[in-house]
Amino acid sequence: MKIRFILNPKSGKRQADLEQLAACIQLNFPGADMRLTKAPGHATELAKEAAEMGFEAAVAIGGDGTINETARGLVGTDTALGVIPRGSGNGFARELGMPLLFEEAVMRLQRAKTVPCDAGRANGELFLNLAGVGIEADIAWQFMEHGKTGERGMWPYFKISAKTALSYKPKTLDLTADDAQTKTAPLTLVFANGRQYGSNFKIAPKASLTDGLLDMVTVTDAPKWKLALAAPFFFTDDWRPLGVTETKHVKRALIRLPGDIIYHIDGEPRKTQDTLEIAVEPKALKVLFPER
Repeated sequence: MKIRFILNPKSGKRQADLEQLAACIQLNFPGADMRLTKAPGHATELAKEAAEMGFEAAVAIGGDGTINETARGLVGTDTALGVIPRGSGNGFARELGMPLLFEEAVMRLQRAKTVPCDAGRANGELFLNLAGVGIEADIAWQFMEHGKTGERGMWPYFKISAKTALSYKPKTLDLTADDAQTKTAPLTLVFANGRQYGSNFKIAPKASLTDGLLDMVTVTDAPKWKLALAAPFFFTDDWRPLGVTETKHVKRALIRLPGDIIYHIDGEPRKTQDTLEIAVEPKALKVLFPER
């Protein structure tokens, strides 16, 4: 297989020996091309170049951000997206069933099969797994802003999350989902192509990458005690007790809110004005699934 590996050297909890990673890749894929990203957006350029050069696959090595960037360069081409997880949550990699151990993931790619998968669009921008508005998007935005001048890491993220959880007030949105119009003030509103945020937290346990639909999940602004009791069940595949979520299948949605709308795509925060358009793009991308 003519394959290019695209590695974000800053991904992962520790800076691994790049020579060791390269040796593992060459052992399993002799002659494979390996490139390092140098700046935001570089993975998209490398993936687009791989497609133009006729590579059969471009494999993103990194977190969900690197994977999303790589996918942008492959949409609508015959070059498949492969994934080796090296992020923190690894939501999309877990969705594919990729092992979290680097060596095992590389070996599993040898027997991967290519599957045409859907992708989502948020104001035209690609997302593979999830996009949404609400408390988690607000936390992601605050964490990004904090990181410009302050310390990053789990402790600052935890403090921002805890503070926001105590003070967050949902905004009333005008929502058109396919042909249905309503007003809603959710704690969070998620459009799920895949099932989970990462770390096996499954916001949409029945979502599918291949059904041509998005699972629109509304998490209600329920009392905090009810949310706390329901939280453990988000790590399961089935039951959602206490009525804190509602799920509908949609192809398109339009959110209207005067002023700023903060949202996220695959965990990366964004801001827009007045309207946010969400849509599914069926079979937009070829993806390598490991054999299970």
